[in-house]
Amino acid sequence: LFRSNIKSLCMAALSAIMFQFAQAQDVFNEMSYSPGQTVFSLNAPVKGVVRIYDSGIAGKLLKTVKMRQDGVDKWTATVKGNLKGKFYTFDIGKGETPGVFAKAVGVNGRRGAIIDMSQTNPDHWTTDLRPVIKSPADLVIYEMHWRDYSVDESSGIVNKGKFLSLTEPKAIQHLKDLGINAVHILPSFDYASVDETRLDSAQYNWGYDPVNFNVPDGGYSTDPYSPVKRINEFKRMVQALHKAGIRVILDVVYNHTFDLKNSNFEKTYPGYYYRYNADGTPSNGSGCGNETASEKPLMRSFMLQSVKYWINEYHIDGFRFDLMGVHDIETMNEIRAEVNSIDPTIFIYGEGWSAGSCAYPVEKLAVKANIPQMPGVAAFSDDMRDALRGPFNDDHKGAFLAGISGEEESLKYGIVGGIMHPQVDMQKVNYDKKPWALQPTQQISYVSCHDDMCLVDRLKSSVPNADTDQIIRLDELAQTAVFLSQGVPFMLSGEEMLRDKKGVHNSFSSPDSVNCLNWNNMKKYPQVFQYYKNLIQLRKNHPAFRLGDADLVREKLQFLPVQPCMVGFILKDNAGGDEWKNIIVLLNGNNSPCDIDVPKGDYTVVGCDGVINEKGLGQLAGGKVTVDAQSALIMYNK
Repeated sequence: LFRSNIKSLCMAALSAIMFQFAQAQDVFNEMSYSPGQTVFSLNAPVKGVVRIYDSGIAGKLLKTVKMRQDGVDKWTATVKGNLKGKFYTFDIGKGETPGVFAKAVGVNGRRGAIIDMSQTNPDHWTTDLRPVIKSPADLVIYEMHWRDYSVDESSGIVNKGKFLSLTEPKAIQHLKDLGINAVHILPSFDYASVDETRLDSAQYNWGYDPVNFNVPDGGYSTDPYSPVKRINEFKRMVQALHKAGIRVILDVVYNHTFDLKNSNFEKTYPGYYYRYNADGTPSNGSGCGNETASEKPLMRSFMLQSVKYWINEYHIDGFRFDLMGVHDIETMNEIRAEVNSIDPTIFIYGEGWSAGSCAYPVEKLAVKANIPQMPGVAAFSDDMRDALRGPFNDDHKGAFLAGISGEEESLKYGIVGGIMHPQVDMQKVNYDKKPWALQPTQQISYVSCHDDMCLVDRLKSSVPNADTDQIIRLDELAQTAVFLSQGVPFMLSGEEMLRDKKGVHNSFSSPDSVNCLNWNNMKKYPQVFQYYKNLIQLRKNHPAFRLGDADLVREKLQFLPVQPCMVGFILKDNAGGDEWKNIIVLLNGNNSPCDIDVPKGDYTVVGCDGVINEKGLGQLAGGKVTVDAQSALIMYNK
C-alpha cells in the first residue's frame, strides 16, 4: 500500500511537471504553411475544430477539420493542398478565434490568414542591420504615433497615418536632423477600437486595446484587407529607420486584452490566461476590466515567444512594457535573459506601476520598487517628471518649473539616474525613500509622454498667465534637466515643435485636431527645434552626460550648494573620458535671476538664455555667477 501510494504521488507529480513543461514550450506556431500542406496547432483544454474560409470576413466556409490530440492540452490538424490566401479560425465551443498567436489576419483580425511569410519581406530584408549602440545611455528615445506625426496637411507627408509615413524622406530627415536615435512607436499590433472596414471615417485610438498581439494593425496599412501588405509595410518602416541609424522600440501591451469574454485567450483556454480575485471576479490591475496572469506557464511562454517573434521576424530593437507592474518579476527576468541570447543591446523598459490592485503579491510584481531585482530592465522616473512639472493627479499644481521650491532633491535623484548617491537625501524625494535603480541606465528620464498632458499644456495649466516666451523658456529648462541627466532620455514627439493638445489630459481617442503635430510650428518657433537639436547633440558629443555606470556617477557627479528652486552640478575630472575637464550645469526654476558660487576657473559658456553653442557663447571667470530666470547655464573648462 505504501509503495502504491508513493507511485501514485510520483505519477501525479510527473503529470503536473509534464503539464507545465508542455505549456512552457514554443507551441504557438498555430499555423505552419507550406505549398503541400498547412498544419494547425492549438493549446486548449478540449478538442476543437479548424474552419477554413475563402475570405477574411464573411465569405464562404470551405472546410471544417477536426483536430487530434498531440500532447497534454495540445491539438493539431493537417490539411493537405495549397491553402495560401485562405483564412482560418479555431473553435473549441466558445466561439471562433484565430487563436492566441496568429501571425497574419484578415480585416479587423477576426480570422487568421494563411500566407507565405517570406513573401512579406521587402527587398534586402535579410541584410537589414540593427543600428549599433554601445550602452543604453547612448539612446535618445522619441515616442511617437504615426498618425499624430504625419496626418496634418502641414506635414507634407504622403502616407498620412500609415506605417509607410516613416519611410518618406521628409519624415526620416526630421528625425535625423533632430538627432534622436530611437523611436518608440505606440502599439502597432492588431487592436479593437478602430474598424478597419471604415478607415475613411473619423476614427482615432492609441491602440492600447489588444486583440492579436503578433500582427501589425491593418488601420496603419494602405490595405487592411491584405494580410501580406500590412506586414510588408511595417517591415519597410523598420528597414527605412534602420538605414537612417534609428532603432525601433515597440510598445507592447501584454497586461490586458480589449475584453475578457470575447478575447482570443478566453476562447482558446477559458479561465486560464487571466487573474481572478478570491470571489471569482476578474482582477483589474490594468484599469481596463481584466489583467493577464504572466506567472502562469502558458501566458509567460506566450510573452517570451511574442517578444522573440517581434525581434526575429520584424527586427525590433527594444520593448516598452505598458503597465509593467502588472507582470511578475520572474517573467520579466526570463524575457531579459532570452533577449540577451539574441542581442544584449535590445533595450527593455516599462511603466513601473499598475493602474489598480493586482491579484498577485506586490513583492513579486515588476513595479518600480522591485527594479533592483531585474537587472537590464528600466522604468520611467515619475520622481523626476513630477519634480519638474508637478503631480500627476493635479494638472494645475506646479513644481520646479513653476518656481515652487521643495522638489530639488527629487530632481537631483532624477539627474543621477535613480541610483544611490551620497548627496541625494532620499527622505526628501517625492515618491521613493530608497533608490530603485542599480544603474542609471535603469531610469527613463522624461517630463512628458503620450499619457497625460503634453509639456506645453501642463505648463499653461500650472503656470497661469505665462506668455509664449515664458513657456518656451520653461520648456527648454525642463528638457535640459532630462537630456543632461544620467538616465536614458525620452521625449514625446512634437515637443521640439512646441506642440500642444488643446489642454486635453488623456487624448487616446481625441480627434486629429487635438493629437496631430502642426509642422508650421517649425517656422513659427525655430528656436525651439534648434535648442532641442543642440541639446541632444551636446549629450551625444560628451560622454560625461551618459556615464552609464553607477560608481562612475557617484565619483564624477557632484552637486553644488544652491538657492531654493535651483539645482547645480559639476561633472568633474574629465568624466567618462570627456575632453572637457569640468562641466557645470545650473538649473534655475525661479522667476528671477539667481547667483551661485562655483569653483574658480576660466569657463567657456555653451548654454545660456535658450541658446546652446558648443563653440562658445562667452567666458566666465568662475567664483560667483548669475543664472538667468527660468533657464539653464552650461559651461566648462579645459
